[in-house]
Amino acid sequence: MLKRRLAEWRYNLRIMSPTSAPKVDSAPLRTQAASLGFNLIGLTRAVPSPHLAAYERWIAADLHGDMAYMARPDRVARRRDLNVILPGVRSLIMVGLDYQTLRLPAAIADDPRRGRIASYAWAADYHAIMTPRLEILAGWLRDQQSGAAFEHRVYVDTGAILERDHAQAAGLGFSGKNTLLIHPRRGSYFFLGEILTDLEFADYDSPMIEPGCGRCTRCLNACPTDAFPAPHVLDARRCISYLTIEHKREIDPTLRRQMGNWVYGCDVCQAVCPWNRFAVQTLETNFYPIDFARAAPPLIDLLHLDDDGFRDRFADSAIERVGRDRLVRNACIAAGNSGLVEFTNALAALAASDRSALVREAATWALAHP
Repeated sequence: MLKRRLAEWRYNLRIMSPTSAPKVDSAPLRTQAASLGFNLIGLTRAVPSPHLAAYERWIAADLHGDMAYMARPDRVARRRDLNVILPGVRSLIMVGLDYQTLRLPAAIADDPRRGRIASYAWAADYHAIMTPRLEILAGWLRDQQSGAAFEHRVYVDTGAILERDHAQAAGLGFSGKNTLLIHPRRGSYFFLGEILTDLEFADYDSPMIEPGCGRCTRCLNACPTDAFPAPHVLDARRCISYLTIEHKREIDPTLRRQMGNWVYGCDVCQAVCPWNRFAVQTLETNFYPIDFARAAPPLIDLLHLDDDGFRDRFADSAIERVGRDRLVRNACIAAGNSGLVEFTNALAALAASDRSALVREAATWALAHP
């Protein structure tokens, strides 16, 4: 508590101290960001997140599961004080980019012969789309300073900062009970990115608190694995997105049936959210899947993947980061949940001789739980 208060004091002192550099007009920056395709932009001062204490309680309760990087002391220090990341940081430029493309027909999404992929990962990797554009925006901003000193850092879901909290502070949305950032006119299907800079702006956006979720608990009730012990609190250890992406070991057998046919991520808590009736179809063509097989691939194809096949199929997508073994593990569980005998031969081959113990275990489970 004392360390946090000292960090806040240092921030406030730096922000209130006079600076020789003129404050930057944000209007041209907002126009430039829109020209680069960003749908949302907001500015906030580089102060500690108002939800920092909640994050620290979340870590202390081990709700982050195997994501040890979330609790590493050096990462915690960065989340407490952005000055550790960029000395002299004064502002965060937060941006959002819509990614909703299309809705899968129920006949495709619910087909037990297919594995479901979260919609954000249907096509190009958002890191590769947003990061270069943020660097272009930062370069443009540098050019506007007429040679004055300018320091910055760009992150897209990679930096040790509480990204959604700072985006809320910048007016990009409010925090939903499913822990996602929700914009009342765009829903929650958008990516976040940011530029940390030592510039100070003439105007900053106000935090968005309202309209909020009200009494609605659809996301909490719909979660297949009961991953929300309370509103605004996610137990990552039970979350299907965490289990299929971040979790590198065997998945808890008591949770496998509830995973259905999800093989990478999960959209359930977003799909049921009433605010997403306002979600905007993205103009970013890189996020559109080339066909249904990219959004809901046949499980038999996934069960037959080797390393080369995995790379050929998922290169340049967010799925590439999990590797072949974890994706095939997830496909084995989905095949077991399908109850279909047509997967028996493929599962038996994996259980008998796959080089990955992770895959062998999942295939053995699937054969025993038709």
